[in-house]
Amino acid sequence: MYSPTDLKKGAVISIDGQPYKVVEYSQKVMGRGGSIVNVKIKNLINGAVLPKTYKGQEKIERAEISNQTAQYLYNDGSDMFFMNPVTFEQFQLPLSEAEDVPKYIKEGQEVQLQFFGERVINVELPTAVTLLVEYTESVVKGDTTSSVQKDAKLETGIIVKVPAFIKEGDVLKIDTRDGSYVERANK
Repeated sequence: MYSPTDLKKGAVISIDGQPYKVVEYSQKVMGRGGSIVNVKIKNLINGAVLPKTYKGQEKIERAEISNQTAQYLYNDGSDMFFMNPVTFEQFQLPLSEAEDVPKYIKEGQEVQLQFFGERVINVELPTAVTLLVEYTESVVKGDTTSSVQKDAKLETGIIVKVPAFIKEGDVLKIDTRDGSYVERANK
């Protein structure tokens, strides 16, 4: 059980059988009246964000979240499919609950799945991934003197802004938090 002051950013709690993650935390000390903790919590199943206030000595239930390594198999347009590489057990997650995942991971790549009970609730992406440039425009002579950006289509289909010197066949490091170009990676 958590007390209200334990609800720091990133803590995962359970309310009415649903897992929530604390995304914002603030505390007001009220003198002899104790303290009030205001948090914004995000439902890990449906993505809804709610404000919540806790007072004094309230007890908050921890959510039992477990992680498991799994291999990304494919997506069929509505669901993504994963497999545990040790037990070969397969898991399914609706694409609507993790829309960014297919943009950054390739079929066969390993990821961390988060479970609440027996249900997959989240896919933990690495902070950066390496992807191959499938298509980008050629650079016009003279455009390389300034910081010109151009679009590059990567092997997963995502389009990112890259510097002018990037060409087809390059392997790039992409930040999964905002989809931005980080650097050219070694092949």
